[in-house]
Amino acid sequence: MEVQGRIKMIDETKTYGNNGFRKREIVVTTEEQYPQHILVEFVQDKCDLLNNYSVGQQVKISINLRGREWVNPQGETKYFNSIQGWRVENLETAQPSADMPPVPPMEAFEPADDLNEEDHDDLPF
Repeated sequence: MEVQGRIKMIDETKTYGNNGFRKREIVVTTEEQYPQHILVEFVQDKCDLLNNYSVGQQVKISINLRGREWVNPQGETKYFNSIQGWRVENLETAQPSADMPPVPPMEAFEPADDLNEEDHDDLPF
């Protein structure tokens, strides 16, 4: 499954417990008639995938839906869902480099009018 939208928030990586469990959250706002703010969590080594992204970027995140069961001290069973990301793709096109010269408009190219029918080309076809 995938979630596509604009990054609204990227949280810092947080470490929990003695085992070093790491989690990082991102919120992506979908761009549809009724935009949704989707919280996606990245865990362990996947936290680092968010290092090169910033608020405002258009992204596509590959996700897995996770569900778990928990029994509280009173014996009641509760269910929780989470959305875990495992890949992020930048959907924005790269801006032209300032080092590259601009491409002239098509009007700048004029057809050659000094062609001679008798001139012979050496093309093989």
